[in-house]
Amino acid sequence: MIAFVSGTVAALAPDAAVVEVGGVGMAVQCAPNTLSTLRIGQPAKLATSLVVREDSLTLYGFADDDERQVFELLQTASGVGPRLAQSMLAVHTPDALRRAVATGDEKALIAVPGIGKKGAQKLLLELKDRLGEPIGAPAAGTPVTSGWRDQLHAALIGLGYATREADEAVAAVAPQAEAADGTPQIGRLLKAALQTLNRAR
Repeated sequence: MIAFVSGTVAALAPDAAVVEVGGVGMAVQCAPNTLSTLRIGQPAKLATSLVVREDSLTLYGFADDDERQVFELLQTASGVGPRLAQSMLAVHTPDALRRAVATGDEKALIAVPGIGKKGAQKLLLELKDRLGEPIGAPAAGTPVTSGWRDQLHAALIGLGYATREADEAVAAVAPQAEAADGTPQIGRLLKAALQTLNRAR
């Protein structure tokens, strides 16, 4: 198993990074919150999980070992593949997921694209004894994803856009974010922001 990759960030995309390791470009699938911490030309170290399928080898990257461990534990639940597990970590931190499972918070899981009410109930049952207890204390009265503007802005800067372009893109998708039912999904907003930037060029 490839436990981590460490090297220079060679390229960034909306859902992946390329890290140069010993002259080889390793494509790593990452959630927007992880991508927002990376900068092209800068060194990076990502905890990784290699998912092997009959027709593909996909490397998933994470900010730390805890996130990687939760990603792998989520996939022990029936119906959860790597993409859904990554979506769950794009919306919630590992601790927020532990807290949701520990408290039976269906709404937190339903906030993840691809999870409905029945799916959330099933996941709560299956994951109850697998994720463990939350490590940190919850932030007082603030949802984990409250700073969607900051996360989105940081992700766009990380992809190489100028501050002004990032500001304009965030403003362009603000109506979509505010109209969202529940917490805005950073991944969807990032795609919409990139579309507006591509049209402007």
